[in-house]
Amino acid sequence: MPEWIVTTGNFAAAYAAKAAEVDVVAAYPITPQTRIVEKIAEFVEKGEMKAKFIRVESEHSAMAVCIGAAAAGARAFTATSSHGLALMHEMVVWAALGRLPIVMAVVNRAMAPGWNIWADHNDTIAQRDTGWIQFYARSNQEVHDTILQAYKICESEDVLLPAMVCLDGFILSHTSQPVEVLSEDDVRDYLGRYEPKHCLLDPENPKTYGNIVFPEDYIKFRHQMQQAMQRAKEIIEKVDEEFGKKFGEIHSHGGLLDPYRCEDAEIIATAMGTMASELEEAVDHLRKDGIKAGSISIRTFRPFPEEELRSLCENAKAVVVFDRNISCGLSGASYSEIRSALYDMPNRPAVVGFLAGIGGCDVTWRHLYEAIKKVALAERPPSGKVFWVGV
Repeated sequence: MPEWIVTTGNFAAAYAAKAAEVDVVAAYPITPQTRIVEKIAEFVEKGEMKAKFIRVESEHSAMAVCIGAAAAGARAFTATSSHGLALMHEMVVWAALGRLPIVMAVVNRAMAPGWNIWADHNDTIAQRDTGWIQFYARSNQEVHDTILQAYKICESEDVLLPAMVCLDGFILSHTSQPVEVLSEDDVRDYLGRYEPKHCLLDPENPKTYGNIVFPEDYIKFRHQMQQAMQRAKEIIEKVDEEFGKKFGEIHSHGGLLDPYRCEDAEIIATAMGTMASELEEAVDHLRKDGIKAGSISIRTFRPFPEEELRSLCENAKAVVVFDRNISCGLSGASYSEIRSALYDMPNRPAVVGFLAGIGGCDVTWRHLYEAIKKVALAERPPSGKVFWVGV
């Protein structure tokens, strides 16, 4: 039976891995992720979880273990953060091109120097082109549910790609919230067992995987990955809807994205992760001031919900994009993606970017409210401009 507990985002991730009955967990500590694998170690030690818990010497090895486990037919899980994800990069690419449905929790943390352990999305944004599905969670409940949904999505024959479930460091990872935790019994029938249809390591039927490939074949692999990403859009929407129907309304999080008060909105703001929750509060206050504002939580950054965003923004006069990352030399990552997605719309809205929360700087609804209000009241919204919050 489901159980309500007050717990952190890290523990919510661990409970989800337990409910998914993962077979192999590769563990290496890094702040602020460490408590995820510590909690899983506790489950395994107490006999509450039957997973093989493998302590490795680095994050690179952690993903290598997951690759081997998934290729052997096991459901694999790991967690990391920041520099750990950067060290893992080579194996992250291998997992995606190997079409292995590994799920990894990533606690977003800034990259050094200087050393910074607070929330920043640059660690996962730097991995956006590797072929992994990327989810960004707004709450501890969403962390828990998205990990379970991710296995359903990734193990689909139409997808067969790995996924990162990203949660803001400390803001979610170490902050306690009420979470309805699902048990193995709840989830077992929903997920079933992972039964790989290809790339299964079998000593009785040896094969070679990942050997040298000539260009005319390699391009086909990339093409197949792109097709799988596109198919994943429909499956993500379907899985979130079915998950909510099966386990209750609180377990439905919007699929690719989650709009708020966008039906008649003249100005729409977007964000990923916890800033998206603050946006909803800002929108409510802007509405009280007579400004027709709405917001969109971009839950899935890869695959990018281009068509869905266009549909929601077709009547808006301006779109304000908040990024907790910076692609130095251009702008925030979602800003450039949204600007591109909306570029050829018949009534193209002005697109204004704000860089906020970089390196863990605090961002409240008041910061977002003030930024959106300035754009809304401007005689001519500064389309194509990017501004900093907190500098």
